[in-house]
Amino acid sequence: MSIWFNKSLKITDLGAIEPGTMADFLGMEWTELGADFVKIKMPVDHRTKQPYGLLHGGASCALAETAASVASQLVLDPNKFICVGLEINANHIRSARHGYVNAIVKPLHLGGTTHVWDIKIYDDSEQLICISRLTLAILKKAF
Repeated sequence: MSIWFNKSLKITDLGAIEPGTMADFLGMEWTELGADFVKIKMPVDHRTKQPYGLLHGGASCALAETAASVASQLVLDPNKFICVGLEINANHIRSARHGYVNAIVKPLHLGGTTHVWDIKIYDDSEQLICISRLTLAILKKAF
């Protein structure tokens, strides 16, 4: 059974990444939507590497937070609630030098006031790059 507020949600409904945002600048693209997960990819290129030519840990965190924040919003009634990040952590297991990294986000907790998401980031060879967790506060939308 789908966890999404809109039970007929499709990946095409997510559309393109919002222009002018960090996710847009870093080249993120939605790739898959399941009943309880979302996948997003990001290139490993001049925008996302640190000076040693490796994927920047901050870029991994930006990918993780984008994926989980959007997923959290998809669980909520958009007319009543918004979500905002409270805490993110990341363990950088290995790095990538080229290609894409792919994040998959799944819920650990979907409560009335907080959501906690598990985000795993893999390289093109499906090797684990980063494990992250994001906690979001669920707020009533101001009218």
